[in-house]
Amino acid sequence: MAKRDYYETLGVKRGASEAELKQAYRRLARDMHPDRHKDDPSAADKFKAVNEAYDVLKDPEKKAAYDQFGHAAFEGGMGAAGARAGARPNGDFSSAFSDVFDDLFGDFMGGRGRGPGRAQSRGSDLRYNLRISLEDAFLGKETTITVPGSSACDACNGTGADGGAEPVTCPTCAGLGKVRAQQGFFTIERTCPTCGGRGQTIKNPCRTCQGQGRVAKERTLSVRIPEGVENGTRIRLAGEGEAGRRGGPPGDLYIFLEIADHPIFTREGMDLFCRIPVPMTTAALGGEIEAPTIDGGRTRVKIPAGSQSGKQLRLRAKGMPQLRGGRFGDLYLELAVETPVNLTSHQKELLQLFEEAGKENSPETADFFTRVKNFWGGMTG
Repeated sequence: MAKRDYYETLGVKRGASEAELKQAYRRLARDMHPDRHKDDPSAADKFKAVNEAYDVLKDPEKKAAYDQFGHAAFEGGMGAAGARAGARPNGDFSSAFSDVFDDLFGDFMGGRGRGPGRAQSRGSDLRYNLRISLEDAFLGKETTITVPGSSACDACNGTGADGGAEPVTCPTCAGLGKVRAQQGFFTIERTCPTCGGRGQTIKNPCRTCQGQGRVAKERTLSVRIPEGVENGTRIRLAGEGEAGRRGGPPGDLYIFLEIADHPIFTREGMDLFCRIPVPMTTAALGGEIEAPTIDGGRTRVKIPAGSQSGKQLRLRAKGMPQLRGGRFGDLYLELAVETPVNLTSHQKELLQLFEEAGKENSPETADFFTRVKNFWGGMTG
């Protein structure tokens, strides 16, 4: 009985793309699985025919041989053509089924190896916590840090092999990093016991790094802290993390900034807040005082007459710079009117005279005593 054309078996036209072949196979493998047709004795043969067709057409060399010679390409009489196509006369479809299984679940299960080079793995990323002052956050800073970690082994040039020799492909898994066992229609993958999933082995490990390709080493790095950084700002230094395994690329270093509390200023975003003492006479009569600024300087501030404690004065563009923005926040001064202490007798007499003369100039005090008087009057009445 003549075999059915492989393209017809999959329901696609000749010249179908790899994606079209895969899509057709997935659909037929699902719809024609014997478990879904237990009452049909021919279900297993149909399912096997679909897998056999896909096993040939998914492989470029086999597909080219089939397009040129048809089914004869995989029969003994074709000799070299059949050998080049890598034919399996028994129509084994485990490879086709497992490839689609990988496509469906490979990412979820961590993928499968695709050839040599798996021994090289990227180094881990590192975190470094750096504490800076508010002035450093305002002005920016160039500093150095010492980072514990690992670097490529100089003795083996990071390969992990003695004398810098290159690792060889694992003979057990042929560089895939996994081995397979067929169980019915399913293929079970396990990590290769010989190479531990790396796909490569080292015959003579480097004595310095014990075959790891990296050694523990502290490094001193220069870090540029830009102006305007905040608590939690992250600075990334590419390639300054852990060295990669056996010549793999290094990870990155992430520096997390923590800004120390300031004895004078409090920060909220780009704005700064400062509580500043004001003499009682200056608050009452008005005048000027000096206020500190975050850049280390001082600025003259005009105090309006009659200012009370808690009043805020806004100094524009005297706050923190915007990170990579060019703008500045504001500085808010909260007035704290000082009450004089340790008065002399003469000062006390002057304040008493001031109190007598200034009763009518204190509307809040007058209003308070008026409300007290009305309250007690209502109680007695």
